[in-house]
Amino acid sequence: MKNTNGQTSVLVLSTMSMIVSFTVWSVFAPIATEIQKIYQLSITQTSILIATPVLLGSLMRIPMGILTDRYGGRRIFALTMLLLIFPMVGAGFTNSFAMLLFWAFFIGMAGTTFAISITYVSKWYPPQKQGLILGIAGIGNLGSAVANFLIPSIFSSYGLSWVFWSLAIAMACMSILFWVGTKDGQRTNEHKTLKESLSVLKFKETWYLSAFYFLTFGTFVTFSIYLPTFLNDLFSITALEAGMQTAIFVVLATLIRPVGGYLSDRFGAKGLLTLVFSGVTFCGLIIAFTMENFLFFSINCLVISILLGIGNGAVFKMVPEISAGNTGVVTGIVGAIGGVGGFFPPIVLGLTKDLAGDYVLGFLLLSILSLFCLILNHKGANNASIKVSAQKSA
Repeated sequence: MKNTNGQTSVLVLSTMSMIVSFTVWSVFAPIATEIQKIYQLSITQTSILIATPVLLGSLMRIPMGILTDRYGGRRIFALTMLLLIFPMVGAGFTNSFAMLLFWAFFIGMAGTTFAISITYVSKWYPPQKQGLILGIAGIGNLGSAVANFLIPSIFSSYGLSWVFWSLAIAMACMSILFWVGTKDGQRTNEHKTLKESLSVLKFKETWYLSAFYFLTFGTFVTFSIYLPTFLNDLFSITALEAGMQTAIFVVLATLIRPVGGYLSDRFGAKGLLTLVFSGVTFCGLIIAFTMENFLFFSINCLVISILLGIGNGAVFKMVPEISAGNTGVVTGIVGAIGGVGGFFPPIVLGLTKDLAGDYVLGFLLLSILSLFCLILNHKGANNASIKVSAQKSA
């Protein structure tokens, strides 16, 4: 029986904390073109700067998920937010691209709060509600939209340094509010070894869901951090206008996520994922061959945003079912691979633009990856097989 006393404050404050953290995680993308001008960067260098926080924020989700299982989400979440203040302050004082890249790597720890939040919140709610609840917790992705709304305005009014310093202040305030307003969840007295925690890697469902999240969340991250560059490069839209339009994409993809979780609770995730993967495959092809048409580009980006939101909700409905005792590590693994899915595409897009002069190949690769996930979904990633694995791991 789960302790329900305080579960609402845990859900609300975890979501708020993740919004602030994801704003930090997305700090470079909305002003990437301005940073490119300041440091005279190539498109590839700019892409590396945008993608660098994604790398650490993805790979560290696995150990942070394990630590959350072991020591509890309250203390791990609060400590992570406090430690993020240091690279934000440091980035504000930097005056070279190399040092900015150095601090960008550590700013990536903000992305690990996803694994912490999902693991922490999931322990407060019963399985039959977790699709909807984890979808709500995933609204923390709105931080990417907040970044696109807020950061260009701060930059234009106060300069680059205060972009980082203002977010450091916000992070300090949020960490205190989170600590005061939440409680420690139930933790088992049994401390699993690393080998026991990583035993979920032997289940094929872990890898299926990781591939699915590589596509759904990885594409969400790629669009949320690279869409301003697309819009500026393809249609000569200003940083502020591009940020606003990117924020619409992020808001749609994020707010639809609980709907994906709820529909998965009601009808199962497999059919929803079939719809998602089919739609992304089709839209990716349309964008690749009509890229210079602003109307087609915008419509298909909006459709993709809705599909990705539904897909993210559906995937994470299934995650706690793989191994109820190892939710943190499963969340970490799936979240890490999903985050890595947001690291490589911006670099690939930058390279293809520098080498080929356009982004066509990047969107063709998106369609191919989505088609691969569609095939995997039909081959055997279904709820029944996942429940069998859950019983084996119990």
